[in-house]
Amino acid sequence: MKLTFRIRYRTVWGENLCVLLNDDETQIISLSTRNGDEWQGSFEYIPVGSNQLVTYRYAVYRDNICIRKELGAISHLFYLGNAQQNHYVIDDCWRDLPADSYRYSSAFNSIYTPQSYNKLSDSVGSCITFRALCPELGNRNQALGLIGSCNALGSWEYCRPLRMQEVRPNVWHITLDASSLQLPFEYKFVAINAESGAVEEWESRPNRLFNVQPLQRGETYLPMETEVFFALPARKFAGSAIPVFSLRSEGSCGVGDFGDLKTFVSWAASTAQHVVQILPINDTSITGSWTDSYPYNSISIYAFHPMYIDLRQLPALADAQFASRFEEERARLNALSVVDYEAVNRLKQSYLKEVYRQEGENVLKSDEFNTFFADNRHWLQPYAAFSYLRDLYGTSDFHCWEAYNKYDEEEIQQLCSPESDAYTFIGYYYYMQYLLHVQLLAVAEYARRKGVILKGDIPIGISRTSVESWVEPYYFNMNGQAGAPPDAFSVNGQNWGFPTYNWEVMEKDNYLWWRRRFAKMAEYFTAYRIDHILGFFRIWEIPTHSVHGLLGQFVPSLPMSADEIRSFGLNFRPDFMLRPFISEYILNTVFGEQSDYVRETFVRPLHHDLYEMRPEFDTQRKVEAFFEGKTDSESIWLKEKLYALISDVLFVADRNNPELYHPRIAVQNDYIFKQLAEQEQEAFNHLYNHYYYQRHNEFWYHEAMKKLPVLTQSTPMLVCGEDLGMVPDCVSWVMNELQILSLEIQRMPKAIGREFGCLNEYPFRSVCTIGTHDMPTLRGWWEEDAALTERFYHNELHHWGEVPKHAPGWLCKEIIEQHLQSPSMLCVLAWQDWTSIDESLRNPDVQAERINVPANPHNYWQWRMHITLEELMQADELNDAIRQMIQSSDRNTAC
Repeated sequence: MKLTFRIRYRTVWGENLCVLLNDDETQIISLSTRNGDEWQGSFEYIPVGSNQLVTYRYAVYRDNICIRKELGAISHLFYLGNAQQNHYVIDDCWRDLPADSYRYSSAFNSIYTPQSYNKLSDSVGSCITFRALCPELGNRNQALGLIGSCNALGSWEYCRPLRMQEVRPNVWHITLDASSLQLPFEYKFVAINAESGAVEEWESRPNRLFNVQPLQRGETYLPMETEVFFALPARKFAGSAIPVFSLRSEGSCGVGDFGDLKTFVSWAASTAQHVVQILPINDTSITGSWTDSYPYNSISIYAFHPMYIDLRQLPALADAQFASRFEEERARLNALSVVDYEAVNRLKQSYLKEVYRQEGENVLKSDEFNTFFADNRHWLQPYAAFSYLRDLYGTSDFHCWEAYNKYDEEEIQQLCSPESDAYTFIGYYYYMQYLLHVQLLAVAEYARRKGVILKGDIPIGISRTSVESWVEPYYFNMNGQAGAPPDAFSVNGQNWGFPTYNWEVMEKDNYLWWRRRFAKMAEYFTAYRIDHILGFFRIWEIPTHSVHGLLGQFVPSLPMSADEIRSFGLNFRPDFMLRPFISEYILNTVFGEQSDYVRETFVRPLHHDLYEMRPEFDTQRKVEAFFEGKTDSESIWLKEKLYALISDVLFVADRNNPELYHPRIAVQNDYIFKQLAEQEQEAFNHLYNHYYYQRHNEFWYHEAMKKLPVLTQSTPMLVCGEDLGMVPDCVSWVMNELQILSLEIQRMPKAIGREFGCLNEYPFRSVCTIGTHDMPTLRGWWEEDAALTERFYHNELHHWGEVPKHAPGWLCKEIIEQHLQSPSMLCVLAWQDWTSIDESLRNPDVQAERINVPANPHNYWQWRMHITLEELMQADELNDAIRQMIQSSDRNTAC
């Protein structure tokens, strides 16, 4: 059969417009043009197998390289017609993201049920296929219809429209017998009642006119796809953010689980909330200690943490004595105010192993498991083998394993074979991941039925000793550490310790690693948060010899040469500007009574009254090693001061070219900066502002646009970005272009010169919140800085008189109501902030509600709800207040 594509698209000399055929873009069809504006091309198409669906996108190539491609998760598509149809003539227009593309996401649409496409009978000789995009009709019990001036289109009679078919979520088609249509004719798209078929709403635009040359037998004509708009109100929702591990119920096992998450979804829906946001739930079992409680350092981007299995959904234990001992310990752990991570996981693992001995063999033979295994084998098998070997050798650092320390797919398949001696142990990890999949999928389906958006979290980094680092090391740079530059969370920056990504390698397979990761998330979630979205523009990479983040540099970036530095009026002196500045005055001022000890132990004379670090202490890691095991306050204080001494440099050499340089971040408060003359300080500040706020905008924009369109449009999930910190202008350019929701926090304003953000100015495409898991709760923040709180009380809330020392319930409620009234599409508040309005119910211990302290690299993630979910469901006064606030803010429309 023949396909003819026709499209108008303005190009410049040297550019060529192509059609990328099928979702995997296996065929590239070049079009031709006479004027650089009107493009056309025909070719013979042979369907693959029995596939009757043709999908395609348009792309622009220059020198055989794709430089631009249509955006959006929805590709152009059409179905092949009856047996007579042998030529498809397709008129198109270039299509990027649909207007209000969030409406097309799975967060805003009911579960879509695929249907076979209705073909016309083989007796029909020529056809016309109308194609349209129109979201959310299913939520209103409607379908898209076509009505027009000729009899075949109902002659404008509201009871006779033609009903279109939803061939993909929000994509509507109808194929008509061309001979039944009297040309020319006028028509409109209409919203019709899904049951009666009558018109309920008309397009609010002039009639469309259809007039083409008569079609030949065997031809199917497809006019341009149309975006259809009806008078849809803005969709705004409210919801709660809470880690799964923090959930507490009467039957949980000292930690929240997927059964508790389902109950929490019920509570949210009962209070008119339509969003539940959680932290990452991936397996973090690295050391077997409490340090594994950090949810952003997983050993697998696919596998879930076994502690989230709801044991209540498993068969009862046959061993009565074991069951009795378990119940006693479960009750003890569940009564604790915080998560005892180590004890909880020991207990749950013992229970799971006992159930596995009872039930595992039958489960692993079931059809349901075999389907799960077939769909997930590419990650499940390496994960199970990794977990077995981690347990066998007592470490997740695969470099230390006696065998299998380098991944070999064939060897691992043999290890995982049912005939292998290790299969019983490996099957245990298959079994656990299957249970987690089944339970989380049940929560996801339940949330959809309740009209609740389940929002997941995708961490920016992976562990150095993870399955991915073992299996696919070529995707990562192991000689650097990912982190964040200094911000309100941490004055020394954050060092997460993760390897950075080798984007050049990832680009070669069109970011397959990421697309698989997002696809797995989409099985369960209808929205997700991209942790540290700035990492897709550039990542703050810290050398492995550093502990703090101050000596890092952005990757990729554009370093400066010595001549360029001098062009800013700064005399570049490598011997002074690239090494720590250490003087007698600094030693005496910083170290006081310890200064002589520092002179004798850590530094040595250089010249005059200047010093340098001794070679055995010239990096922060070397200093860290010296103080290992010393936990007294004096040792910790001295270690931190030495770290600061080492980072007191004006420039950092580029990681790839030591002849190029980066100005050190946040150096203006350090001693070396104060050694500069006033004119030199002004020159440095000019250079610094240019480098960090102007130099990279276009460069980083293009870096992000290589990756984010591919990733964000690979699934139908609603995309939210965590865009906090040192945010360059190009971030908002990309997020607006790709319609990614931003994160807005009043106490972290994005406008320069403001102390607090203006809620009324938040963009619609945003998530507003009072604080994140990295920040104190509303009540905690209120008590942190009395002067700041006073300014907020008087200048933002416009109250008079004495400021309450502790935030009373009425004040918390007022702040929440203001956030609910903001223009933001989503208002997602920490559960602790919701409960703050009820003084009789909220946690009396304000500080106990803090989840994470980013400045503390050894934070124990163990916060739990102080009441049970059963008590929460019965808290009528609180629940009524939440419901009333949400309804008053027009955020109670179901998804």
